[in-house]
Amino acid sequence: MFALRTHITLLHTLVKNPKFWLIFVVDALLIILAHYLAYAIRFETFLQGEVFRQFAGLLPLILGIKLPCFYLFGLYRGMWRYTSINDVVNVLLATLFSSALVVLVLLFSQRFLGFSRSVFLLDMVFTFGSIAGHRVLIRFLYLRRGSVYDVFTTGFRPEERRLLLIGAGDATDRILKELRDNNLLRYMAVGIVDDDPEKTGMRLHGVPVLGLIDDLQAHAQRVKAQEILISAMVIDKDRMRRLVTLCQQTRLPFKVLPTIGELLGGGISIRSMRDISYKDLLGREEVRLEQEKIGGYLTGKTVLITGAGGSIGSELCRQILRFAPGLIVLFDAGEENLYRVQMELRHEHENIATTAVLGKVQDMRLINAIFKRHQPTVVFHTAAYKHVPLVERNPWQAVDNNIVGTQLLMEAAIVYGVERFVLVSSDKAVRPTNVMGASKRVTELLMSAYNSHCWDGCVSSPWQRVLQNKGQRGAGKVPASHGTRFMGVRFGNVLGSSGSVLPLFKRQIERGGPVTVTHPEVTRYFMSAEEAAQLILQSGAMGEGGEIFILKMGEPVKIADMARELIRLTGREPDNDIAIRYIGLRAGEKLYEELITAGEGIVPTGHEKIMVLRGQQPHDCQQLRDQLEALQEQAKSLDSRGIKETLKSIVPEYVPDYSV
Repeated sequence: MFALRTHITLLHTLVKNPKFWLIFVVDALLIILAHYLAYAIRFETFLQGEVFRQFAGLLPLILGIKLPCFYLFGLYRGMWRYTSINDVVNVLLATLFSSALVVLVLLFSQRFLGFSRSVFLLDMVFTFGSIAGHRVLIRFLYLRRGSVYDVFTTGFRPEERRLLLIGAGDATDRILKELRDNNLLRYMAVGIVDDDPEKTGMRLHGVPVLGLIDDLQAHAQRVKAQEILISAMVIDKDRMRRLVTLCQQTRLPFKVLPTIGELLGGGISIRSMRDISYKDLLGREEVRLEQEKIGGYLTGKTVLITGAGGSIGSELCRQILRFAPGLIVLFDAGEENLYRVQMELRHEHENIATTAVLGKVQDMRLINAIFKRHQPTVVFHTAAYKHVPLVERNPWQAVDNNIVGTQLLMEAAIVYGVERFVLVSSDKAVRPTNVMGASKRVTELLMSAYNSHCWDGCVSSPWQRVLQNKGQRGAGKVPASHGTRFMGVRFGNVLGSSGSVLPLFKRQIERGGPVTVTHPEVTRYFMSAEEAAQLILQSGAMGEGGEIFILKMGEPVKIADMARELIRLTGREPDNDIAIRYIGLRAGEKLYEELITAGEGIVPTGHEKIMVLRGQQPHDCQQLRDQLEALQEQAKSLDSRGIKETLKSIVPEYVPDYSV
């Protein structure tokens, strides 16, 4: 009864659809035509006399059997613009079944006397060919222009842009398939160029390979291209710069497909193409992730991310989603950033549970409430003040946020039995010349001290009171065998982060310049947020406790060269269209950043992009405790010089600037 009601409902819906009647009438006409052709070919003449009367007499029977059979086989329930092999198979089965049924009816009713067997065989062949061809034609027309009407219009639609693609590889193959299958995409591929001369003259999904990339400008003019897409997955920075230069010579708008890191688990799509950015010119290689190891400590677990609204924190959220965590706790002090990442995760990844907490990492009551309620298994601590000149002039904020906040989080991790705590550090912690770098070095020392259990009870008095209130640990002290693994990750600048110079340069270029660079020789290490997040996750999987993982940053980049590249990406010439002005090093800055200090004992790991600093001996923990208490008192009194002197006593290699 349910199946009958379903068919009645479906039939009622179809009857009200004008497209159903159009297809139904066309099918009826094609059935009649197929039957007529079968007779005409069998008797080798136009139908007349007795033959025509026999043909006409059979039509009600044939239509009365075949059309209902077509309905029962689902031939009127498909969306024919998406006709597939399965649909053609259904047409074949419906044709075979209905033709056999016609023959059986004639056999039982008239013993097949006076009928030619070959007529019904030909009728079956013509019926299948015409009905299947009708469906395939509908798909073809939609693929070519989106609707039947468009086929009869001249030229292509005004909103369709003529697209020239660079690279005849897998990515281009997927892009062309998408353009073929989705008529809503307003692009028409008119040609492909490639570096391989053997591909010239060949076709990919009907689109010709015009020639070599070096002749891009001539090919673009020949096919009247309106836009260019770099669809080749380019990793080498020199090749990408060459492609960008060739595209700029055409004076056409050009875009690029996202990197592998940006795509995550998603597929290549023309919808994801974007403007060229500076990170495309860095030429960073794809990160190899040990998926099983990372999934082993993230899948189904509660993960707390501090600074979740920042560039690294938000990217960590996106990357962690791939490993199906049980819950992601988003913790940030910035309302706007936190709201943005919360909405992104809520609307784009509805199957992952998230919760957002607005607050500061130095708020112990809030930290305690978060850990008590959500019981995180893994903590990624990315929250920090990182603007070097600002922190240099407000060092008490570095103490309060970067050091005290980190210490509170580490002690909370011990109290509530967190399995892994990953501290995100900075290359500025190496032989620091500024307060920001010195504060990050102090957090590395804290990480080492807590991991080595060198403090009596491991946690400070407020947390010991929390333990006593919990009533789970006797006298309120954590035993030296606590199970939290602490590890740090040290790397350089992240493109587009709040501490990066890139957003400033972009704003200056948009205003017409000048672009301000501190010094012609200043260099920095750079990586993308996607790469940084992936390597943080990988380091978290590798850590046994106490390590500082150091990410290989490649070659340092001259900031002046970066400024020139950014200007060229906008189609303008540095020094001519937009000036570059040198303003001198800012407070706390140095010309060259370092990732390691000589003699630190850096050793390679099993991952080609990660090194590790192992076996650091912690400082005198009681002395460090006293120094941290002094720092807090100096921060409360806004004693800038005192803070820098105490930081110098904790980090002997720190070179403070007392003039600020």
